[in-house]
Amino acid sequence: MRHLFTAACAVICLALGTIPAGAQDWAKAGLEKSPRHGEWVELKHGDRKLKAFVVFPEVSKKATAVVVIHEIFGLSDWVRLMTDELAAAGYIAIAPDLLSGAAPGGGGTDDFKGGDAVRKAIMALPPDQITADLKASVDHVVALPACNGKVAVAGFCWGGTQAFRFAANCDKLKASFPFYGSAPTDIKVLERIQCPVHGFYGGNDNRINATLEKTGEQMKAAGKKFEPVLYDQAGHGFMRAGRAPDAAEPNKKGRQEALKRLTTLLEGL
Repeated sequence: MRHLFTAACAVICLALGTIPAGAQDWAKAGLEKSPRHGEWVELKHGDRKLKAFVVFPEVSKKATAVVVIHEIFGLSDWVRLMTDELAAAGYIAIAPDLLSGAAPGGGGTDDFKGGDAVRKAIMALPPDQITADLKASVDHVVALPACNGKVAVAGFCWGGTQAFRFAANCDKLKASFPFYGSAPTDIKVLERIQCPVHGFYGGNDNRINATLEKTGEQMKAAGKKFEPVLYDQAGHGFMRAGRAPDAAEPNKKGRQEALKRLTTLLEGL
């Protein structure tokens, strides 16, 4: 099921004209203009080394942290810009490159030759490795002197699916924020979730939205909190597409409303 969803995600994103990670000049320009402190860190767990991008907010007190899970396109400039945007809102944000070590020569996302290679590599990632990488990211930010000890997870498309799944595999999370990703279908997995799940979905993304009723029923049966919100006429990937220079108005509006909801929920943790 994991491979079927990942393949479907790749197909639909291509059909919507997704901008390849390497072509996001507008995102790179945004990062270069950021006044916030961003840094690359290397995390280790077992024999594995994981590269991650961390951005700190400009605040006077300790802050909540957010683990950002990238799309099927890897740790792109847009994901880094989204990480910076969360820091601008007052949160420590960390975006691990889950493709660390998977590229030729042992590199990560930036070392693949083209988007097809990136997508193929992500489809082949072992679920247990993904979970371990995300847990290492959680442990890193929670231990930072600037962190208040609270941590949440937010993921986009493929990363949205992983954010939902990670809520069942990490008891340190205060909340999970999956953006247009599907949920685990095994109710036994959902029963392990210990935090509220707040979903964000494009109104014109029925491939994902058609699964929400069942997810809601299963989460209710499991005694878990699931709050999905659909953003009118926004498409799949609207958080990225809505930030692009040529953004369609529904995607732009959906992104603005979703970001406001996300930061409001983070404030309440």
